[in-house]
Amino acid sequence: MNGPFVLAIPRTRTFEVVTSAARLAEIAPAWTALWQRAGGLVFQHPDWIAAWWRTTPHQERRTLRIGLAWNGERLDGVIALATFKRSGIRMLEWAAKDHSDYGDALVAPESDPQVISRLWQHVFDQGGFDLVYLNRLLPNASVRALLDPASRHGKALRPNHRSEISYRVVGPWQSGAEWFEALSKKARQNYRRGRKFMEEAGALRLRLLDAYDPREPVLARVAVLKRLWLARHGRASDLFDEGSPVLAALVSVLAELGLLRIFVLELDNTIIAVSINFEQHGTMMAFVTTYDPEYERASPGMVLMMDYIQWSLDRGLAKVDFLCGGEDFKRRFATQSVRLSSMIGARGLRGHLAALADRAVHVTKSWRAQRQPKAQTPDQ
Repeated sequence: MNGPFVLAIPRTRTFEVVTSAARLAEIAPAWTALWQRAGGLVFQHPDWIAAWWRTTPHQERRTLRIGLAWNGERLDGVIALATFKRSGIRMLEWAAKDHSDYGDALVAPESDPQVISRLWQHVFDQGGFDLVYLNRLLPNASVRALLDPASRHGKALRPNHRSEISYRVVGPWQSGAEWFEALSKKARQNYRRGRKFMEEAGALRLRLLDAYDPREPVLARVAVLKRLWLARHGRASDLFDEGSPVLAALVSVLAELGLLRIFVLELDNTIIAVSINFEQHGTMMAFVTTYDPEYERASPGMVLMMDYIQWSLDRGLAKVDFLCGGEDFKRRFATQSVRLSSMIGARGLRGHLAALADRAVHVTKSWRAQRQPKAQTPDQ
């Protein structure tokens, strides 16, 4: 024997479902360590989930159901879920779903490939829900492994018909100026025309908030402008409700993690456009954008977007990600689009009936769409 004999004691794999804020706080350090090892996005960080849970309205209709896979004292897997009761159905969905653009599980890169499957089985067996709906899945999402036909979870989860689009700016440009010159002549003219229109009305300034700039006035302005936009389009979001603490809580998480980038366009010290972004994995991600409708003629939101794209490319970032949403202003500047998929599952009679009803509605709508006569073109 050339050296001391060392007995390797295998770690014990255990699973847990977290349902309380107190336990969420206890496991945050282990979760953060896994998040770093797995290279997760901020939407899967424990502080993001905790900030949402602490501030979310109608908490009495929700329940945390965060699945954990332990390897001894080391955390190897997390799937952060929560239930929401809607029309008598207990929906199991991503925790912080309404404010998270990409949903996924966290899995340690060195762990057993089956850990996500076993973790989901434990969450499923624990129950507490009727219907599962997991959306906004990137093509490389870890949780998509649960759709593998060879997996015994194939009957529990299946692809759903709902999908969303994500637009990005990706290309070979070496600088912001190079990207700008590659745009169409009309796009460049619109940008210059918008800046000129605003500059004729006063002093125009673009600035990136630094760590010492107070965020509260900017966030208050964002909420006011967003409420105007939502009312105009007949929509609602608790992120911007008057007096709501949700936006400030989530932005604080971005700031504490060193990811926050807030770009502000000011005219004579009045904020006319804002983009609350975060920078992660070599990508600038646009979380919340808004503008003052009084200056709509000058397209301040478009001007600001083009400015922060150029800033990002000058900084050496490889991509600008507009996150979820197929809005036209994103599509016009995007060079790449990604389809975000979803999956659905059921547990118990109530859940299966709800899933069948959802499928029936989709089939009926698809059939009606196919039956509608196609619009004729003038030369037909």
